Amino acid sequence: MKQKFQINGISCRGCVARVKKTLEKHPNIEKAEIFLAPKGATLITMNEALSVAELQRQLDKLKGYSITERN
Repeated sequence: MKQKFQINGISCRGCVARVKKTLEKHPNIEKAEIFLAPKGATLITMNEALSVAELQRQLDKLKGYSITERN
């Protein structure tokens, strides 16, 4: 299942790489695609639906990023 999110705090390719690596360490995340245009747009492929709060907890391993759901 794929879901769209917005990650705030993304500003460069280094951010994208760091956030992608951190998200993909979660056992229920198969793949995270993070874009710079539009900045912070994210598509996450999951084995099992995760709440925004669960995704934020995973992101909290890094400082300065927040995630919200997109339509």
